[in-house]
Amino acid sequence: MHMESPDLPIGMNGIHANIARSGLHRDEKGPYDHIWELVGYLPRRKTVVDQLVQKYFDELNIVHDCVDEATFRASYDAFWNRKWGDDDLTAVDLRWLSLLFMMLAFAVLLNSSLDATLEAQRDSEKTSVQFFWASRKAIVLAPTFTGESPDLVRAGILVSRYLMYFGRKTESWLTSSFAIRMAQAQGMHIDGESWGFPAKMLESRRRLWCKLYSLDRSISLAVGRPYTIHGKHCTEMNMRNIWVDDMTSEEAEIATELPLAEPTPTLYYRYQQQLSGIFGDIHDECYGLTPTTTSYNAYEKVIKLDSVLIEWAGALPSYFQLENPDLAMDDRRPFLYWQRMYLHSAYHFARITLHRTYMLLESITDRFQYSRDVCISSACADLKLKLGFRYRNMADRLKAGGAMHNLFNSALVLGIIVVRDPMSQRTGAILEDLAAYCEKQRADIWVNEFALIEVKVIELCISTAKKLRRDNGNVERRAGYVSSQATESDVEIARTQSGAPRFSNGFMPQGPGAMPDDSSTAWDSSIAGENWLENWFGPARNFSEPIDYQFWEDLVGNLEAR
Repeated sequence: MHMESPDLPIGMNGIHANIARSGLHRDEKGPYDHIWELVGYLPRRKTVVDQLVQKYFDELNIVHDCVDEATFRASYDAFWNRKWGDDDLTAVDLRWLSLLFMMLAFAVLLNSSLDATLEAQRDSEKTSVQFFWASRKAIVLAPTFTGESPDLVRAGILVSRYLMYFGRKTESWLTSSFAIRMAQAQGMHIDGESWGFPAKMLESRRRLWCKLYSLDRSISLAVGRPYTIHGKHCTEMNMRNIWVDDMTSEEAEIATELPLAEPTPTLYYRYQQQLSGIFGDIHDECYGLTPTTTSYNAYEKVIKLDSVLIEWAGALPSYFQLENPDLAMDDRRPFLYWQRMYLHSAYHFARITLHRTYMLLESITDRFQYSRDVCISSACADLKLKLGFRYRNMADRLKAGGAMHNLFNSALVLGIIVVRDPMSQRTGAILEDLAAYCEKQRADIWVNEFALIEVKVIELCISTAKKLRRDNGNVERRAGYVSSQATESDVEIARTQSGAPRFSNGFMPQGPGAMPDDSSTAWDSSIAGENWLENWFGPARNFSEPIDYQFWEDLVGNLEAR
């Protein structure tokens, strides 16, 4: 970890020459050809690249906090000032080039307009995706020519963010794992304070590792796949409320930490790191190989994890608070707005994921009502956050995309709840908000196919719930008419039937779902509900991706029948 991997020889005297002599892959391109091809993805005019790079630094890097401008500019100038010619291609650092391509992929979108024509939108996304694929190619090729570097880690983080923005969560799960390996190879999983790193390098490495830690835990929890970073294999980063990027190396060495009342962009990582650790505990509980059960001990673990989440939220400073946060510093520190959004969205995402396993289960003692209330509360808060947000420009859209991958979890939970309980007093209001969200998504010309698939699933829940409300309303009206025709003696006979449970309205349970007559028999509908859920979601009851529309159509139909 103290030294980079040795550079492998390239050219005719290196490993590629051995492959050529062996007669394998004779028609494949040589190493220089691959580099030439990658450099060819760049715009021909340097002024175009200059504008795009500056656009990224001005509008996105303040929130992404992924690229160190000083070190990037040094490599940028060296790249453009190099001598041109085949022999000079060895001076091209593919690790840095992969980072440049990802910045360009974001910057091309930044240059677009929210109300662009469909043709302009497609052209913009096409150009952006070309830079994205160029970065992916450079990332794959870079380890062949050189060792690891922080630039490869930065590029991997931006690749994952880019995929998250477009709703490709499963792909971002793969790319973030690669970036984590690159970071571990450089020892970023160990806090560098014990190694005596300079202050600027130390803070930069800490922030990069916290980003990876958060990406790993949140994406793994979202897709229900194992996470890469295990707590026993890394140390907790000592995140300080200090910003050294604008300081010289000498100033950074003597800088002191600021109080909580004066937040810097770094302070956010302290709370993000804590929440990511809780994500891991929730993941172990929800997606472990041990089947989830409704036993008392299992549900108690869920309640304890929920209390840990609530305790974390209660310890947030005033400007990050979930309820009525202090917005006084937002104008002077614009990063606070986005960091607050990310923390709030992640918190609600965690609580919903923790409790959604139990929201469909029934119990005669109603012991899972707390989970249903939590899911509704957090899902409504998250939906309110998204409905209340207004894009001013593409920069706002890209920044908000850092949290949007959590929304489907919230909207789907609300959709399932209204199908399960269509006659609830709050169902009408929930349906209105879900419909407004779907309308907002469909009116957005920049919405992608993944988001539209999610909207389609939510609209399925909305239409099913409305149908159930209409049907139940008709049944109630017919029942009211029949009841008014019944005589008092008929009602009395129904109430006094031997062995039947007595209800205030005189109705008795009928059919296989009825309560047993033998009061000594223990009955809990959660048993039947548990088996039913496992048939759909498996032992861990992990929600399927919205792209599997047939799955959700069958599930909603089953809920409607029940």
